[in-house]
This record gives sequence, C-alpha cells and structure tokens, in this order.
Amino acid sequence: MVAGLETEIVDQDAYHRNVERLHSKGLVLPRISDLADPPAKLATDLAEISDADPDSADARNLLRVHWHNGADRRSTVPVPNHLVLPETLTGIRAKVVVALGNRFPMINTHKVLAAYGCLIPRLMSGAFDATRHRAVWPSTGNYCRGGVAIATLLGCRSVAVLPEGMSRERFDWLNRWLADPNDIYRTPGTESNVKEIYDACHELAKDPENLILNQFGEYGNYVIHRAVTGPALQRIFDHLNADGALTARAFVAATGSAGTLAAGDHLKQALGTQTGVIEALECPTLLYNGYGEHNIQGIGDKHVPLIHNVMGSDVVIGVSDNACDRLNLVFNTGAGRKYLSQYRGLAQEEIAALGDLGLSSIANILGAIKYAKYMDLGENDVVMTVATDGADMYHTEMSIAESKYYSQGFDEVQAAEAFGQSILGATIDHLQELDRFGRERVYNLGYYTWVEQQGTSLEDFDRRRDQSFWDGLLDLVPIWDGMIERFNAAA
Repeated sequence: MVAGLETEIVDQDAYHRNVERLHSKGLVLPRISDLADPPAKLATDLAEISDADPDSADARNLLRVHWHNGADRRSTVPVPNHLVLPETLTGIRAKVVVALGNRFPMINTHKVLAAYGCLIPRLMSGAFDATRHRAVWPSTGNYCRGGVAIATLLGCRSVAVLPEGMSRERFDWLNRWLADPNDIYRTPGTESNVKEIYDACHELAKDPENLILNQFGEYGNYVIHRAVTGPALQRIFDHLNADGALTARAFVAATGSAGTLAAGDHLKQALGTQTGVIEALECPTLLYNGYGEHNIQGIGDKHVPLIHNVMGSDVVIGVSDNACDRLNLVFNTGAGRKYLSQYRGLAQEEIAALGDLGLSSIANILGAIKYAKYMDLGENDVVMTVATDGADMYHTEMSIAESKYYSQGFDEVQAAEAFGQSILGATIDHLQELDRFGRERVYNLGYYTWVEQQGTSLEDFDRRRDQSFWDGLLDLVPIWDGMIERFNAAA
C-alpha cells in the first residue's frame, strides 16, 4: 500500500488511541464531501459555531476548512469570496477571477485544507498515532502553518520545516503556535531550496516518532483540492455565468506542491478548461530545465512534485519575482494606491481588495494575464485562479523590496513605472503551450527527484502518466468519508 493512500485500518492500537484523543478534545472531523459543499451539508453546524474565534486553536475551526467562509471568517457564504479584476487593472478584456484563500481559519490561507487532506488517511488508518507521533510538515511556509494548526487541534506535536529566508510573518505565526522553538526547523536558503527541505526530512525520519507529511508527494493533497477546491471554483464561475454568456477558458496557478493544480483537473472535466502552470522566471525548471533563486514565496521549485499531473497540464507560464515584488508595493502602499485611484480609475473598494493578494497571488494574476494575451481572449472569456494568501503575510517583504528597487523611496512615478512594466507591459514571452513531447519532457524531470533521490518505485512513478490514475484517486473520497464517519461515531 502506498503511504498516504490508506483505505483501511493498518494499526488498530494507534487507531483506538486516536479515537480516544479526539474524543477528549471534543473534535468532530468534517468529511471531504462536507467541505466541498458546506452551505448544503454543514449549514446547521456552522451556524452553531459563529462564536468560535477563527484565529484560535478552537476545535470547531475544523468545520471552517473550506472556501465558503465570509470576509469575517465566521459566517458562511453561498458562493466563495472572489474578485473579478477590472480591465483597468489587468489591461486585458478577458475576466480574471480570483478565489480568495485568506478566508480560511487559523492561517488565512487555503493550505490548511491541504494539510487536512494529507493527515486524514494517516489518522483514520492509524498510520499516524496522535499520542506518539510528531507530524513533520515540510513546506515553503504556508503548508507547515496549516499542518501545525491542524495538529494543534488534535493535541499532538508538530515540526515545521521551512527555509530560513521565508517572510518574518510566517515565523512570527509559528512562534505563537509552537511552544518549543526547536520544533521550527529552518533549512538553508529561500523559496528555491526545496531539496534542502527534503534532506532535513530524511534526517528527521530517522526518528521513528517523526511522521513526514510531505505535501509534494502526499496524494491526499491532490485529492482534497480536486474534490473541494475544484467545485468551489466551478460554483464561482456558475454564479458569474448566470446568463450563460461566459466561457471558462483556463485555470492557472503556480506549481507549488501542485495540490491546488488538481482543481484544474476538476474544471477541465466540468467546464472544458485548460490548465496553466506558473513558475518563477528566475528559476525556470519546467520551462527550460533551469535553476536559480526567487522570492515568489509559496511556490517552491527546482523539481516536479510527485502529485503534479503533468500529462494533464497544457501551458507553462514564467512570471518574474521582480514584477511580483514591485506590484506588492503598488497594491499596498499609499503612493501605489493613489496612482491606481487617480490614473487607473480604480474604485476604493477595488483598491482595498488588493490587500487580499500575497506574492504568489500576484504571480497567479500575472500568469492569467499572460495566458489571456497569448490566447487573445475576449470580454466573455474567463481565466480562473486563486489567491493563496493575502498581503498581510508580506509586510516585511515590502520594506525589503523598496530598499532593493527604490533606494530613493517609492512614489507615484515609481508606481506608474512598476504598473506599466509589470502589467501593461506583460507579454507572451516565456510561455510554452505543451504538446505531447513537451509534457513528456517535464514529466521526465520528476524522475531525478522522486526515483533517484526520494526512493519512489519506478512502477509508482510511471503509473502517473495515465489520466485514469488521477481520475481514480477520486474514488478515495467516499472511502475516506466512510472512514471519517466511523471514526466520529467511535469518538
């Protein structure tokens, strides 16, 4: 049995200890199908927990691990919060639609959903013992915070593994949630140093009490995004397309762990979209078999995640961290917002909403713009993406960017230049439409990480070429939901 794909109890003693632990904590685990449609399946439960602080380690926040939280993160909305970016901002006729991840509880990012998806099969099967194991969460920042949040609710210990160069706000959060500073494992480098994270996990795995929950290789990450994030995005599109005039053209998102890209597989089946994969131009692994370092925090690189359905991807899009850093200043400083108001004509509510966009969110938007330009899309075409987190995770990065690019200070002139270069000047360069051979090239890159370095069997690696493998993973949803039901009943 492949780790992370458990469908039955593998350790009865650990399973019973997990039941006792969750009973003592008063935890009720939501099913994946509940999180996919909370207005229909969790309405009563969510109404009863309105007093729960969404930022606290309150067990009831597990019921909020979905896309339907309102802006207050307490209420529930029928259509997930999203932005439809105006042409005055994007410079294109096509509609760029952005689902907002900062509505999720505890960490203000949808990565808490990924952590839940990775832990469920291990917890339900007894492969993870909440009374003994330490959950190790390798990450470039947000996933490890999601894992720590979920594990804290379970009352078990976590280890957060992330590069030492990530934003200070991530470490501030971890310091508040982890009692022992030794449980924050800082690896060398920044966003581009994923192998160093894996190396640290190999060392941690030598201790049998550590269980590694590697988002880049945990199929639960793929399953929960395809089953939950995909339908949430479809619900947004259906809401916007009430009159039937719109066409969903693509879902684009940064590679990251590739979990979020699974939503593209749902949308491809449901709406006929393409899937665009975004990476940093400064580290163009998928585009050019390249390497480098960048600051689009949260998208990891120099490798192809095991759970990336490469053969189902259609376009690879390179976006510069230079543009993301500069636009972060445009969107979140007084000078930048004044320029957007006076010279781009954005309304105040449109400008305020830009605070919902973090660095990787800006990268996703730039990728959507480049895709729309490449495909020559019109006003009735829709490109969908997500905002993984908001600007509040990158306040310190703004100071760093200003010192790096604007030593004399950032004013309206610099804002106009940054906007013109990064958005209006965005072109279709560093974009590849993948044919069969292009997909094979990218797919083969994963061999060196997963087979040679991480010990994945060649059989397990190669079966991922077939789309039936990825479609078949959805069969796990009712199985895992059944395990959750029985677990809740026992607890």
